[in-house]
Amino acid sequence: MKKILIIGATSGIGYALAEEAHKRGYHVGATGRRQNRLDELSTKLQNYITIKCFDVTDSTAKTSLIEIIEEMKGVDIVVINAGISNYQGSSVLEMEEKVISVNVTGFVRMMNTSYKYFKQQGHGHIVGISSVAGLFGWGTSAPYNASKAFISNYMQGYRQKAKRVKADITITDIKPGFVESEMTKGKKDMFWVAKTPKAAVQMMDVIEKRKHHAYITKRWRIIGWMVKLLPNFVIDRL
Repeated sequence: MKKILIIGATSGIGYALAEEAHKRGYHVGATGRRQNRLDELSTKLQNYITIKCFDVTDSTAKTSLIEIIEEMKGVDIVVINAGISNYQGSSVLEMEEKVISVNVTGFVRMMNTSYKYFKQQGHGHIVGISSVAGLFGWGTSAPYNASKAFISNYMQGYRQKAKRVKADITITDIKPGFVESEMTKGKKDMFWVAKTPKAAVQMMDVIEKRKHHAYITKRWRIIGWMVKLLPNFVIDRL
């Protein structure tokens, strides 16, 4: 039985991905900041589910990650999905620092730890959930878009590192467009909004094919191509 660990599995994409992986016969590991959501997921899936509550921004997160891997007696795939789009801070600076802390610092901590584990194990698959938003800057969500761009570039660097070691390590960058979740709830001017279960199915298909890059849903590749063709002076006026 293959084992998949999903970091950030208490809502939205992560929760649906845990359900879809379990449906496909995986032993699922699930982490998140909300114990009640993890308990709910555990009760729902019942068998072959291991949960652990921790925050990727905590200094102890690295230790917690290793602990759940050990509880599962090893893993084959780690999906790093923990992330936020905004934060109700007392100032814009506090909000932006929190987004970067979770989406960048937290991601780095999980990515680095997972890579070291798989390098020692000799094989493994790391999946990072970035976003179509990482393809461009946006005035109303500057830290979020920038953090997702960082994730994609960071994973590309690790993909290059993986090619220089003996271990068989795959690095997958998944870029979702708009997907129904707590993160997108109430947002306006969205289009091509995917149902969460549909997005989870496509993500698991990508993971099982060990692809390096993918847009979810597939039609968002069109937007990816268009953005890459647009000159900066056009994007700056959007």
